[in-house]
Amino acid sequence: MELSDLDEAATVFTQVRPRLFGIAYRMLGSAAEAEDLVQDVWLRWQNYDRDTVQNPAAFLATTTTRLAINHLQSARVRRETYIGPWLPEPVDTSADPYLGAETGDALEFAVLILLEKLTPTERAAYVLREAFDYPYAQIAVILQTSEPAVRQLVSRARKHVNSQRKAPVEVGAQRELLSAFITAARAGDLAGLEKLFAADVASITDGNGAKHAARRVVEGATPVAKFVAAFSSFWWDGVEARFVTLNGRPAAVLEHAGGIKAVLTLTASADGIDHLLWLMNPDKIAAVR
Repeated sequence: MELSDLDEAATVFTQVRPRLFGIAYRMLGSAAEAEDLVQDVWLRWQNYDRDTVQNPAAFLATTTTRLAINHLQSARVRRETYIGPWLPEPVDTSADPYLGAETGDALEFAVLILLEKLTPTERAAYVLREAFDYPYAQIAVILQTSEPAVRQLVSRARKHVNSQRKAPVEVGAQRELLSAFITAARAGDLAGLEKLFAADVASITDGNGAKHAARRVVEGATPVAKFVAAFSSFWWDGVEARFVTLNGRPAAVLEHAGGIKAVLTLTASADGIDHLLWLMNPDKIAAVR
């Protein structure tokens, strides 16, 4: 194969593109930004002296990771002006089987949220190792550091995730909790809501200024139950819930008047619902079907 030929270069890029998007999405937590970044990689690949590249897949993964690290640093600056809490942008893993096929690690909302606390380099090391099973030596080349340093990065990231994350319930149980929550929320059933929650449950709404979107995190079983019950008399009027799979986990698309009002998902452990995640930023839910 002559990589100097653009058609052949496009064939190579197309073959690895799903993995490049998977790396970029897990790094950035944004499907739109990941798409833009992968497009940038393609432009660089077109203009690169490709005959000097011995392993195109490794080269493209390296380019994607390094661009994602740079992008994360600027993205964090932009998020300082974000209105209210920021959550990852959902992806429909039922429509994109490849995204979840590698491993589910670093794809679920619970993990993506925890990865936000890591440095860009720690996040890259974790994603490449845990989600794509890259050898430590190869990650060291990608990150331009030593193999022992990569092992430390992965260890720190893994320790952070494992120490903060409770063991999740099975998918079927999460689906039942989501359905039960919607029923109780519609009814404004304060006691019913509290029974579903873990003691330290948090309700997080990502709206970036959207109408009726909470701008602060509400925490604790009783405060969250009161918060949800408080808008039950008007917020749910005419809302239809459609269950989907996002980021490998059950979620509900809340539709109203032919449009999407919000996307709701949650994390749950044996203690009950740990997080209610309300996605109301129109830019983030526009692609959800």
